[in-house]
Amino acid sequence: MSSANMAVNSPSSTSMEQDARQIHGDAPVSPGSIAIGVVIGRMSEFFDFFVYGLASVLVFPQLFFPFAPDPLTGTLYSFAVFSLAFIARPIGSLVFMAIDRKHGRGTKLTIALFLLGGSTASISFLPGYNQIGVWSIYLLALFRLGQGFALGGAWDGLASLLALNAPARHRGWYAMIPQLGAPIGFALASALFGFFVANLSSADFLSWGWRYPFFVAFAINVVALFARLRLVMTSEFGTLLEQHELEAIPVSKLVQVHGRDIVIGAFAPLASFAMFHVVTIFPLSWTKLFGDQSIGSFMLVQIVGAIVGILSIIASGLLADRIGRRSQLGVAAVIIAIFSFIGPILMGSGQAGIDAFVIIGFGILGLSFGQAAGSVSSRFGLGYRYSGAALTSDLAWFIGAGFAPLVALGLSSAYGLPFMGYYLLSGAICTIAALTLNKHLLGRE
Repeated sequence: MSSANMAVNSPSSTSMEQDARQIHGDAPVSPGSIAIGVVIGRMSEFFDFFVYGLASVLVFPQLFFPFAPDPLTGTLYSFAVFSLAFIARPIGSLVFMAIDRKHGRGTKLTIALFLLGGSTASISFLPGYNQIGVWSIYLLALFRLGQGFALGGAWDGLASLLALNAPARHRGWYAMIPQLGAPIGFALASALFGFFVANLSSADFLSWGWRYPFFVAFAINVVALFARLRLVMTSEFGTLLEQHELEAIPVSKLVQVHGRDIVIGAFAPLASFAMFHVVTIFPLSWTKLFGDQSIGSFMLVQIVGAIVGILSIIASGLLADRIGRRSQLGVAAVIIAIFSFIGPILMGSGQAGIDAFVIIGFGILGLSFGQAAGSVSSRFGLGYRYSGAALTSDLAWFIGAGFAPLVALGLSSAYGLPFMGYYLLSGAICTIAALTLNKHLLGRE
């Protein structure tokens, strides 16, 4: 079959998108341009999720759960709603992959990002429990599910496009680039919330100040949409669609061929994903409930931590190109296992210890998270890479990160901080086991 016929029949390329790629066919896109688009896209997604995560600590317990017997219980209720997005995300991937096959990647992205931004912005208009009762909780849960459902459709394949354009000796460097979006999105969300917390009275912040970061999220999503569509419409992307490198395939077919690889891929990054919310959302909740530092000043510490995370993600790319991506992920998992015993000691050593926990934790997180995406994606064959990466990512976030704030706070408050460390340790053990199994299977094949 000729490439022209393959383009016509490509399930992820409508005729309008094919025409757009022909228009841009004489304008090749450099890996640097792809990298910028990928970082903008990931930053917008993480900004949306961190805006919600921070509000889950600072706002939602008082606004939506004022009936809770104490602030701790209200925060646990809030974290339970927080987890809903990670349940909805795999479902969103399934639905949006069908849209991708029928209507094209551009259509899928447009719907997904407007739904993501719309769900986030809609939360800003919600009245509290004292105004409309339990309906406020139902609506909050609905929009949180909308965030997760939309994020499942925001998978664009650009990270795979970047990896496929990476020089063989610099794959670790290119693999870390998309991961930069997480600490950048967290720093921006923390800066916005920190500004309003520091400059408004508690009453004004709970009344209207917290709503502004949610407005900003919608605007950022619109900018990110255009940045990503520009890359999806390039000839390079179209060529990979024609070659079936980045096509969306039915999940039943994916599981039949690569079911074992999906399981390994979901567990391989659990150390970093378990660490993810334990060093971002959990310390904020612990400080608010049990600490003596002002929230405004603590959020400055979190911004410093995010900067450290950016630097350590960059370092992970340099190290991975020297020792290998899987080795880098394994070494980071061992470091996280060690930190699982040190971290609770820091958290229990007063506010200075909590600050150290955040900054050191971000440094360790970056070393692991920088190489966590697609750590075993090379096992997915031609045509399975795009859908395989999406599904393994969804499952890893669901298992490793979705319930982390709820579990870490619930266990630590009930049984002591060492149980937060045990949670981190379980993630590290899963990563080491998955990488060991992956190496064993590679040796047999």
